[in-house]
Parts: sequence; structure tokens; C-alpha cells
Amino acid sequence: MKKILFIIMSVCALFTACKIDEPDKDLKRIVFDPGDLKFISNSLNPKKETMSALYGNQEAFQSLTNENNQPKANAEFKLVTWKYHENPQYIGGTITGELLSIETVKADKNGNISYQLKNDVKTENNSSNKEERIQYFMSYRPVVRP
Repeated sequence: MKKILFIIMSVCALFTACKIDEPDKDLKRIVFDPGDLKFISNSLNPKKETMSALYGNQEAFQSLTNENNQPKANAEFKLVTWKYHENPQYIGGTITGELLSIETVKADKNGNISYQLKNDVKTENNSSNKEERIQYFMSYRPVVRP
């Protein structure tokens, strides 16, 4: 009788321990493919609950390591911003959620700089704060990897 009771309790414990919670169905996670661009740096805004990742080509990386605050010729930057939320699998962790915007700064071979903002609602080529956003891009410092 003790053996049967032990087996029943073990099976019940096994099934309750293996219960898989479904993640929130309302959350949309979108993975951004940077293509040929490499990761440069990231930032977190706790007030807006957003996180951003800055990607760029080799010229963009070199532009950020210099102190001139201007993109080099042929530099391309992409700043991708997501809404973050709590990670349901790890207490205290956050993960990316809804993709909010993709901002692009490009400098052509002549040094002309273009800015483009793309979000879910619309795409804008000329923003009223274009220069401010370009300076924000140039304020990033590349992540140093050991």
C-alpha cells in the first residue's frame, strides 16, 4: 500500500512540476535583421520602458570612435527601439517586445547626411529635429568587448 501511494504521489508531483505556462498572447516580439550592419551599442530608457540597439557599418563605427561628432563618408547607422517588458521565464529580467521605430542616418560619399524615421504609423524623411537626432546618434560610444 505504501509503494502504491508513493508511486501515485511521485506521478502527481512529476505532472505538476512539468506544467508549462503559456507566455502572454498579447505580446508581439519582432526580431530585427540588421543585414550587413554590426552591433555598436545599446541604451535603456526606464521612464519610457524602451530599449534601443545601434547598428552600423565600419565607417559608422569609426565615426563614433572619433571625436568630431560628424558621420564619415558612406557611414550608415540604424537605431532600433523596442518596448520592453518583464521576462515571464526569469524574475527581474526584461526582454524586447513591440518594435517601436527604426531610425536611419546615412552619409553619402560627398558627406551629405540623410535622416529617416520609420515606425508603425508612418515613415518620415524630414524630421523637425533632424540635427538633434543626428547628434544623438553621434553621442553613442561603441561597446568595448574584451
